[in-house]
Amino acid sequence: MATDFQGVWALRRTIVDRRDGQNGVLEGQVVFTATDADHLTYHEQGQLTLDSGVTLEAQRCYHWAFTPLDVVVTFDDGRPFHAFTPAGHAAGTDHPCGDDFYTVRYDFTAWPVWRAIWTVKGPRKDYVSTSTYQRR
Repeated sequence: MATDFQGVWALRRTIVDRRDGQNGVLEGQVVFTATDADHLTYHEQGQLTLDSGVTLEAQRCYHWAFTPLDVVVTFDDGRPFHAFTPAGHAAGTDHPCGDDFYTVRYDFTAWPVWRAIWTVKGPRKDYVSTSTYQRR
């Protein structure tokens, strides 16, 4: 299953910020690199352009571990992030972050195009981030 994700993916992310109105679009790529048969490193790079015209460089790194039941995602430093089931339209595990609450839903129904939709709510955040991945 990890081999299905290995390689380079085009990434387009839209962010709709209902709290501060800081909507934006990120264009970039994700590279999944195998560390062994069941583990991948996710490295994302791109440019985020806000509605105001400001452009920011963005990057992040995660580790994906494929188990018989799910995919466990950790931050680059090994802290737990979330887990999901990579079959069809799958819900992710919620992730509390301070007083804010992140919920992710993965959609693999149009594979090899797939999406991760994050809804974030809390006293400091209220936005939806939709990332679309397509193999390059």
